[in-house]
Amino acid sequence: MNVAKRAAIFKRLAEHNPKPDTELRYRTPFELLISVILSAQATDVSVNKATKKLYPVANTPEAILKLGEAGLKRHIKTIGLYNTKAKNILKTCRILVEQHDSKVPDNRKDLEALPGVGRKTANVILNTAFGQPTIAVDTHIFRVGNRTRIAPGKTPLEVEKKLLKFTPEEYKQGAHHWLILHGRYVCKARKPLCHECTINDLCEYKAKTTI
Repeated sequence: MNVAKRAAIFKRLAEHNPKPDTELRYRTPFELLISVILSAQATDVSVNKATKKLYPVANTPEAILKLGEAGLKRHIKTIGLYNTKAKNILKTCRILVEQHDSKVPDNRKDLEALPGVGRKTANVILNTAFGQPTIAVDTHIFRVGNRTRIAPGKTPLEVEKKLLKFTPEEYKQGAHHWLILHGRYVCKARKPLCHECTINDLCEYKAKTTI
């Protein structure tokens, strides 16, 4: 895929959705951090249902620590892997209080040092909360990158590096959200909706579907 075609793809995605954003509901960087930790192997819908009740009760590191493990689990027990996530969230809250003045770090090193936070989660926080041009590669973006050939790679990190290299500068900030939403609702895993796709003629997927 050449430079012009990549630029055309992002131009169309941008025109279709000028202000892309995460579907996780949050009001502060801390709420976003907790929601992203909870979203691992879970849907945004399930996370939003849980946090809708959690955040009015506890939406700061201190408040969640006060809830304790049992109290936190009561709020997130409908989410997959909630036992592990509860432990990680409490450890993360303690580190934020003790080392970061209860604030979410705005750099990769400190974010990835938090329990339950890996490269993908750090990228989401840096991009969505702090406006940095990072691209978090989840299963949707990995699929879109390879299927369209916009950024083919054998691993999420390889796809991420290619996206950062090949995405035009003016589209890097929104690229993460455009690609994840495209993968979630159009370029689906089992059967992509090629007949509804806004970039159908630019995509290099050979097995395009029909209605």
